[in-house]
Amino acid sequence: MKALVIGGTGPSGPHIVNGLIDRGYEVSVLHGGQHEAEFIQPVEHIHTDPHFVETLDQSLSGRRFDLTIATYGRIRLIGDVIKGKTERLITISGGMLYAPRTDPRWGPMGAPSVISEDSPLMDNPDGPRLPYMIWFTEQSILKAHNEGHYNATIFRYPQVYGPQAPANPEWSIVRRVLASREHIIVSSGRAIGRRSFGQNAAHAVLLGVDKPLESSGQIYNVGEQTQYSQRQIVEYIANMLNHTWELIEMPASIAIKVYRGGKATIGGGGYDFDISKIVKQLGYQDVVPIPEAITRSVEWLVTNQPESGGEIEQQLGDPFAFEAEDRLIRLYQENISLAEQVKFPEINSGHMYRHPKQPGEAWSPQKARQ
Repeated sequence: MKALVIGGTGPSGPHIVNGLIDRGYEVSVLHGGQHEAEFIQPVEHIHTDPHFVETLDQSLSGRRFDLTIATYGRIRLIGDVIKGKTERLITISGGMLYAPRTDPRWGPMGAPSVISEDSPLMDNPDGPRLPYMIWFTEQSILKAHNEGHYNATIFRYPQVYGPQAPANPEWSIVRRVLASREHIIVSSGRAIGRRSFGQNAAHAVLLGVDKPLESSGQIYNVGEQTQYSQRQIVEYIANMLNHTWELIEMPASIAIKVYRGGKATIGGGGYDFDISKIVKQLGYQDVVPIPEAITRSVEWLVTNQPESGGEIEQQLGDPFAFEAEDRLIRLYQENISLAEQVKFPEINSGHMYRHPKQPGEAWSPQKARQ
């Protein structure tokens, strides 16, 4: 059996390639050559640009594969070029195509906090181009599937972290630890949106390989079963690196500017993917527990520290503006102190149900303890 993996060198790619090798596939990896990865055994490397028809045609001329997994490149063009060259096509999409919370299609209550695969999508050609093109690409893959060109499955990745992640979110925390910061700003609230460690995301894709009939023509949200708040992740990493600091909670609309720059807004983000479909149909379970995943991610970052202001930090979008952070903390704490001076009356409400001490006794507020 022959498999082609397009991409294959990012956070989930090596785990996909190794999983295919374990399943007996002869694997070829097509990628641009900017980043190499180690696999459990040698594989064919096809160095070309997966963003253009002419480079793909030239590199794949006369080739045929039982399975193709496209994790990178212009997937729409790959879907066209690979027609007649593969029996099975698995592609990676993303959650950016879900409609913003202001979209009226969500209904009178707006978007729920957890969204499924059949939620409203950014399918308006006059809207933002990138989300629309993701939607258009998915439609082109499904159209080719329905026309019988190949058996296709689409996996929508969330934020993927871990070794080789191009914009590893843990670096925002690790660099501040390494800089011996005495405090760190975190977003208030519980959720930060669905995430996935690279190996867990790869496991989801490999379930599609193992179950071609069940996953045929399907779209799946991908994400880990257990999610944690930003505060919990920050606390875990600090403890792991034996660092002590003060966590300053701020509203998400303020905190996001610390990690994404002054023009950043929360927009329509913060969605949590509903992964019940992939759990029910393919039996997905995390193969790497979250604490272990974060530990491996942090250890890799400490050993492979990105260049300050370099490519990785630019992709991450974190300005690491420590002086501005310190000023923001001072101003925020000063205003919190002012807010705490506002006095509200004390209310002795008691329990919502009555607890009579004798028959017929009516509900009354609980007496304050002396």
